[in-house]
Amino acid sequence: MNTVDWVAFVLVIIGALNWGLVGFFQWDLVAAIFGGMTGLIARIIYALVGLAALWMIGSATMMKKE
Repeated sequence: MNTVDWVAFVLVIIGALNWGLVGFFQWDLVAAIFGGMTGLIARIIYALVGLAALWMIGSATMMKKE
């Protein structure tokens, strides 16, 4: 795995843990730390997590083809 893959992996894990907290406890850790869901930094983090998920989907598709 290269550096981009590792960063994407870590971001996807952060996103998954955050959604687990939302699902089990109705508590959004990213929003709590970075100023609510509408805060600029929180929105950037949400966007990066989404892009990381797309990267991981693309990586998994490429590995399947090999």
